[in-house]
Amino acid sequence: MALIELVDVEKVYQLDQTEVAALCGVSLTIERGEFVAVMGPSGSGKSTLMNTMGCLDHPTRGEYRLDGAEVTRMSANRRADLRNAKIGFVFQNFNLLTRTSALENVELPLLYCRGVRARQRRQRATQLLDRVGLGDRIGHHPGQLSGGQQQRVAIARALINEPAILMADEPTGNLDSRTSTEVMELLADLNRKGGITVIVVTHEQDVARYAGRMVILRDGLVECDTSDFDTALRWLHR
Repeated sequence: MALIELVDVEKVYQLDQTEVAALCGVSLTIERGEFVAVMGPSGSGKSTLMNTMGCLDHPTRGEYRLDGAEVTRMSANRRADLRNAKIGFVFQNFNLLTRTSALENVELPLLYCRGVRARQRRQRATQLLDRVGLGDRIGHHPGQLSGGQQQRVAIARALINEPAILMADEPTGNLDSRTSTEVMELLADLNRKGGITVIVVTHEQDVARYAGRMVILRDGLVECDTSDFDTALRWLHR
């Protein structure tokens, strides 16, 4: 059974009196343990696709199954529960709380989990910060950390609920090339050694090279789905 399966998924937004189609019948299957890069020009539907797979957006039409569960028939609360249980998110702007420590930022998602005691939260967050190479920075606030370190904190936070899927939307967009490499090597290591399914939305070729599979979107449709990087680039630049 595929971890993610979309069948003829459409997403239409209503803007004033105009309908805008962001996804126009996307069918896509992602297996457990894959590393997938989603690429395409601006406005191609990349972020909408990720938001749909991440249960942040509800499809207008079509079917979406996440780990066997039909998402499109769920209530908003049930989708939120599934999202919290299965998916961790990493964003371009880190989205850290500026007045709290790295440790407290990583602990945050567990505050919404019943039955997890403060000591357990601290222990798990400490272990994850150590795993991403920040065991000596747990008391630092975001303003005391570099951009790469802040993104590592964000990755640790995304992993705190032990998700099956890590979704990253332009995770290196605010980082220099050296730091981008460090972050992508961390994601690749989590995929390779931890078995976490990684889905990255990116416009950067150097980032996409870390993936084992590239999905190219254009005008809300999948134009190319390949494991060959050169083939993906040819479709991307058509």
